[in-house]
Amino acid sequence: MLSFIPYSRQLIDDADIEEVVRILKSDWLTQGPKVKEFEEALAAYCGAKYATVFSSGTAALHAAYFVTDINKDDEIITSPITFLSTANAALFLGAYPVFVDIEINTGSINPDLVERAITKKTKAVVPVDYAGHPADLEKIAEIAKKYNLLLIEDACHALGAEYKGKKIGNYKYSDMTVFSFHPVKPITTGEGGAVLTNNKEYYEKLIMFRQHGVTKNPKKFLNKSLSFPPHTSHLTPRANHWYYEMQFLGYNYRLTDIQCALGISQLKKLDKFIERRRQIVKIYKEAFENNDFFNLPVEKNYAKSSWHLYPIRLKDKYKDKKKEIFAKLREKGLGVQVHYIPVYWQPYYQKLGYKKGICPNAEDFYEREVSIPLYPKMSDEDIEYVVGTVLRVFKEI
Repeated sequence: MLSFIPYSRQLIDDADIEEVVRILKSDWLTQGPKVKEFEEALAAYCGAKYATVFSSGTAALHAAYFVTDINKDDEIITSPITFLSTANAALFLGAYPVFVDIEINTGSINPDLVERAITKKTKAVVPVDYAGHPADLEKIAEIAKKYNLLLIEDACHALGAEYKGKKIGNYKYSDMTVFSFHPVKPITTGEGGAVLTNNKEYYEKLIMFRQHGVTKNPKKFLNKSLSFPPHTSHLTPRANHWYYEMQFLGYNYRLTDIQCALGISQLKKLDKFIERRRQIVKIYKEAFENNDFFNLPVEKNYAKSSWHLYPIRLKDKYKDKKKEIFAKLREKGLGVQVHYIPVYWQPYYQKLGYKKGICPNAEDFYEREVSIPLYPKMSDEDIEYVVGTVLRVFKEI
């Protein structure tokens, strides 16, 4: 058993290491064949036409917003119970996040509250698949269609999860889905992210955005208002290997072949990782069911969660003792965490004029939530220790 059991961590095995070493010994370290191979494997796994990988989940969100022309003074509707990137990526482009309250039992955006938040400035709805549990995408998609809005799904927690029997990212409902490959996520590339879509125009712009806005095939660029330079208009890419054009201001958001080799190896084991997470969740449910201390996370009948997190919610009697409980669990070797402080509580957002109290369920959720350890590398001994320690600490409070 580990002396300190974190709330999550990666599982890297010898096969992963061998794949990375193979690339380190090859001619390609970055932007080689493994990038395309990883993208094709992701798209095939999820059931999408196109996948574009990025240097982080944040970069992937930024790219998704950019290629859908989210711009200055536009608004996106999203959840405050998320990591900062979901909202920050809108601010990068001069747009404004509008926060809608959550369902208290899932931690995801409440679809029944979305419509009333729509204004003439709204460009997109960005649901967050909190803790790996899909938001109610069908309901949100109906609203988005009614108002001609984009649906960009922040599924950074949810690779491998399912909604109504289909893998997240399959595009029945979302225009784009964003994933993260940070070490605590379902699979890892160290850092990394991806955008999946069925829209070819978005796909081509996503590729350009991650490489400085540059293309080597200007005739394919979708913005017809930008003319092809007269002195090169007779040339094709094959006839002019050195020529390239920067069509818009992009970024260096590329993922390396080294990272993609790790991603390909990890993706092959994703279903096993999730199955192990589900086994641990079953043990937790049996051990903690009907306890007097905290409520358990749910899995709705439309969802198969990837169980990225296991967020317990303190009952009324213990809500005001969260700091004490958190500290005691850490003292006992459990690397518990809190997911998340509502985004608009952050000092930067307060300076922008966001006020506390706008999403009471989200604020109550934050005041009660504690994430206890859950990851595939946990041993049976680790799990037993977590269960025993959690129950002992609460009984001693």
